[in-house]
Amino acid sequence: MIAHSRPTLSEEDVGRVARVVRSGHLAQGEEVAAFEGELAPRLGVPAAAAVSSGSAALELALRALGAGAGDEVIVPTYACDALHHAVTRCGATPVLADADPETLGLSPKDAARRRTRRTRAIVAVHPFGLAVGLDELLALGVPLVEDCAQAIGAVADGRPAGSRGALSVSSFYATKLLTTGEGGAVAGPADHIARVRDARDYDERSDLAPRFNYKLTDMQAALGRGQLTRLDAFLARRREIAARYRGALAGVARCRVPADAGARHVYHRFVVRVERPLERVIEELTRRGVSARRPVFRPIHRALGLDGYREAERLWETCLSLPCYPLLTDAEADAVAAALAAALAA
Repeated sequence: MIAHSRPTLSEEDVGRVARVVRSGHLAQGEEVAAFEGELAPRLGVPAAAAVSSGSAALELALRALGAGAGDEVIVPTYACDALHHAVTRCGATPVLADADPETLGLSPKDAARRRTRRTRAIVAVHPFGLAVGLDELLALGVPLVEDCAQAIGAVADGRPAGSRGALSVSSFYATKLLTTGEGGAVAGPADHIARVRDARDYDERSDLAPRFNYKLTDMQAALGRGQLTRLDAFLARRREIAARYRGALAGVARCRVPADAGARHVYHRFVVRVERPLERVIEELTRRGVSARRPVFRPIHRALGLDGYREAERLWETCLSLPCYPLLTDAEADAVAAALAAALAA
């Protein structure tokens, strides 16, 4: 079975983690500080705070922007549940907005329609590796959180994804663009990042303001530092695979392949749109030895029993994520493309 996603690990990664274990200093320390210092320039911002997960990063970013009871935060419905959870943990109210049918990200027009006096922030996901344009969202005058969980290294309008919002968040889960096993980060101006650092650790404080144990460990940071040195190579390989898929699938009936987006896309996911019942296509691919899936498990509005998100519904019914990761071989990519063509013709 060709896996849908896999981490990209090396003996160098093993050695970096082993050195930390041998040192006896396992918790947050010098490795975390070094990782933060190396990550911030990649995101084009002054500072970064490493935390225990991408979900924790979302929550701490919103808290740093003052989101709380009585506030609303606009989030895309065509995204993972972590966005909804982060908003509700802050005490604020998530306001779902529809998807943009071209970028698969948040629709700026629908976000504008749902903005109210109570809107404290907007979370814009750079979906599946594509750095989306932010001008329309920034023009709304509401603090913007860029979710770069799938887009570190993508560039739009000469700026890195994560450099234009009030804050950005990243995820370093096992199968993300770079990994610390579990982990995440908040990045942005130094004053906001100071608030995040204050909130990620509750111990030995003079007051009882709400804080958390959301720290990254030095073991994880050591792995992340090694991964970060190879990020450009990881992204180059993802783009090679995407180009290979694009060529192999260009003439396949009932399959819409994404156009080449250049530096804007780092292909955390290679997402195609198919004109066949998606569950049947996924089952047929499995039968042919290929693991594929919907890029979004289920739009958030479906979990809440809400209607009125036509574009997100259409994307959920037609979008398919194919295996795309640095360890995927050319032969495996060719096998995936052939299996999809056969599945669509069946």
